[in-house]
Amino acid sequence: MFWRSRIRALRAAGVLGMNARNTGCILDHNPRGRFPFVDSKRKMHELCREIGVPTPSLFAALLSHSALRRLPTLLERHPDFVLKPDRGAGGRGIMVVTGRDGPNYVRHNGSLLTPEELRQHVSGILSGLFSLGGNEDECLVQQRVVPDPALSQISYQGTADIRVIVYRNEPVMAMLRLPTKASGGRANLHQGAIGAGVDIETGLTHHAVLRDRKAETHPDTGASVIGFRVPYWSDILEMSRRVSRAVGMGYIGADIVLDRSRGPLLLEANARPGLAIQISNARGLRPELERVNELKKEAPPRA
Repeated sequence: MFWRSRIRALRAAGVLGMNARNTGCILDHNPRGRFPFVDSKRKMHELCREIGVPTPSLFAALLSHSALRRLPTLLERHPDFVLKPDRGAGGRGIMVVTGRDGPNYVRHNGSLLTPEELRQHVSGILSGLFSLGGNEDECLVQQRVVPDPALSQISYQGTADIRVIVYRNEPVMAMLRLPTKASGGRANLHQGAIGAGVDIETGLTHHAVLRDRKAETHPDTGASVIGFRVPYWSDILEMSRRVSRAVGMGYIGADIVLDRSRGPLLLEANARPGLAIQISNARGLRPELERVNELKKEAPPRA
């Protein structure tokens, strides 16, 4: 049957499937007791400070609805900022404010938000509207990352990020996620962002997809997304290794952004990174994992 031949072809290409990822990577290498360090953005921020990995500054954390009365005072000190749920997933609930227009807030796409609308959004975050399991959550007020100018021609409005898959403390695959107009300026592949595979050794983009179709140029800027050298590449790989060791997990996705003044910043880590990175790189993860397993084999005992 067709589906059987399709599965055989994917296996031959070294593609890692969902079940193999869950059992061979997440269950085998990610202890459940370490999940809180990656599921909570506030705990990850604290861990990064301890190990000296740069991360966006945390201005405040609102822990309950009673904190809403302090919201105007907290925000008046910051002309721009990001609101995000502490335990959110998939970028849901993140709101980027780039400035003010009188009493209103200006979002990254130029639209305006009244103080009451912003307050309602924070209230939704606290209620767990965007969080894992729908449980009550915290709202983080964080530094807005101002993108490195090097990315301006291959990104639209929002902030591009770099996803690095780290297996047993070794970076094995990476991609650059580039916002588009269709994605609303978000670096989310499912919403229409570009995924550009990055060569681990050189930091050069070598293949790209837009909605699972091969892409060579950015649909909004017209610039080529192939052959782009990611700045600070060696620093990005080292940051990924350090975070992997610190969280005590053997299979994570490290998400890193490039700030204009501070350089690479660890945005978050993911204990359940998706598999679309294989499409962006036009190759499977399985051979890379097997290569690391070979490197990590214990030397045979001496006679």
